[in-house]
Amino acid sequence: MRKSIKFTLNGRPVALDTDDGRTLLWVLRTDLDLTGTKYGCGEGICGACTVAVDGTAVRSCQTSLAAIENKKVVTIEGLEHGGNLHPLQQAFIDQGGFQCGYCTSGMLMNAWALLQKQPHPSHAAIVDEMNSNLCRCGAHQRIVAAIEQASKSGGAR
Repeated sequence: MRKSIKFTLNGRPVALDTDDGRTLLWVLRTDLDLTGTKYGCGEGICGACTVAVDGTAVRSCQTSLAAIENKKVVTIEGLEHGGNLHPLQQAFIDQGGFQCGYCTSGMLMNAWALLQKQPHPSHAAIVDEMNSNLCRCGAHQRIVAAIEQASKSGGAR
C-alpha cells in the first residue's frame, strides 16, 4: 500500500511516499542511491544485504519498508564519520578481512550490530554470529580477526 514512510537513515530523517511493502534493499539502492548494501541471494540467507535496524542486524532483502517505519537504519555508508573509517572498517583493512568485497558490507554490518550488543565478544561468540553471513572467498578467519581487533579498539561506537 502506498503511504508516507518515515525513518532515520544513517542519522538523518527520511520520508518516502511509496509502497510500504517494498523491500528496504531496493529502496536503499534505487531510491536513495546507497549501493553499498548488496543484493546476494534475495532470500535472506547469504547476508550480503545486511543492515542494522535499531541496532540489530537484519536482511534488507526480506525487510519491508513498513517494518522500519519510525526506526533507525544504519547502512555501510553510515559507519564512517567525518571522512574517518569506523574502527571496524579499519580492522577489516588491517586484517585483510575481504577479498572480492562483495560480502564485506553485510559482514561489517553484522559485526557492527554484534559489537553494539557485546562490545567485547568472545572468539566463539564472534564465530557463532558471523556464521550467518557467507563469504565465497573464504576470508572468515581474517574477518573474525578483524572483529576481535575492532572490539579492542572501540569498534562498538
